[in-house]
Amino acid sequence: MPNVPQIKIPATYMRGGTSKGVFFKLADLPERAQIAGAVRDKLLLRVIGSPDPYGKQIDGMGAATSSTSKTVILSKSTRADHDVDYLFGQVSIDSAFVDWSGNCGNLSAAVGPYAISNGLVDASRVPHNGIAVVRIWQANISKTIVSHVPITNGQVQETGDFELDGVTFPAAEVQLEFMDPAAEEEGAGGSMFPTGNLVDDLDVPGIGTLKVTMINAGIPTIFVNAEAIGYTGTELQDAINSDSKALAKFESIRAHGAVRMGLIKHIDEAAKRQHTPKVAYVAKPVDYVSSSGKPVAAADVDVLVRAMSMGKLHHAMMGTAAVAIGTAAAIPGTLVNTAAGGVARNAVRFGHPSGTLRVGAEATEKNGEWIVTKAIMSRSARVLMEGWVRVPGNAL
Repeated sequence: MPNVPQIKIPATYMRGGTSKGVFFKLADLPERAQIAGAVRDKLLLRVIGSPDPYGKQIDGMGAATSSTSKTVILSKSTRADHDVDYLFGQVSIDSAFVDWSGNCGNLSAAVGPYAISNGLVDASRVPHNGIAVVRIWQANISKTIVSHVPITNGQVQETGDFELDGVTFPAAEVQLEFMDPAAEEEGAGGSMFPTGNLVDDLDVPGIGTLKVTMINAGIPTIFVNAEAIGYTGTELQDAINSDSKALAKFESIRAHGAVRMGLIKHIDEAAKRQHTPKVAYVAKPVDYVSSSGKPVAAADVDVLVRAMSMGKLHHAMMGTAAVAIGTAAAIPGTLVNTAAGGVARNAVRFGHPSGTLRVGAEATEKNGEWIVTKAIMSRSARVLMEGWVRVPGNAL
């Protein structure tokens, strides 16, 4: 193979919530990669280190989990009343594709801080001290996210005492508002409940008929009762991710649910749409011990939730799935609301493998249709490294 010099591209490596990703300004990408398509995807795959048959992403910025195989592209927004356009790419670890079908709620927490620090937000909107309100256009799902970013002495405040289960160290709190979070997915008609039902019977060959709640909010999600698939809702990652039969079962549920939601036409298409929909299972609260060894008391949570991401049990909770949980919990009759006690609520605290998380949702019923105006939760974000990412020149 002939010698091919590396090229370097300005980039920032950031943690947002319980995820990490490589952030780019659109204008900093090589010209051919500024346009969506195969060239851009090839570049981002090489940046992250995919596809990697070893599943380690050693030769890239990824860290071999769905939470760390992520890319973000940002630019000044051309839309009225928005500051920044945010495009998220979930990079497959072992396959050569980038999934653009949904948002990353965790990395959404890093978008506002990055946008301010990199001049994508008008300086007049950033106080010297206080909270900067950043209006984000989430381009994957055509939704608005409002980020409340703390500012100290004219700079984004990254350190603080806000603790987030699943993240080892405290940091500054970033509050996110996901406006009108019902996802407008192709084939789903923009409906929060694509079948028109709060609970459906889903036939999954080899598993049986399952009661499910299928919802488009934050990210398309399929909820099932834990006991119906042989679980308690207290499982940690190893209990699921070391069990190939369990992973296959969840993927089968996901694929058949995706067809029922109108997201794909045939279950075979699910392999090329790994990021969405998500599958999560719910259970009534019981005591358990989180992955860090921290006890979680049944009295401290409303419901237990475990969620799958890119074919594996997530170590905490995806931010977009948290929006789906909060939304479903606010609507009486869903499996999530029932597991959480079956009472009307505008916020829910759920237990996940790393601890707990609280998310709020404002839901109202109008003409027989449920409408959620926004979902609210707090995350944190921090710059881990900034400068240039390097890739071989033939990556374009």
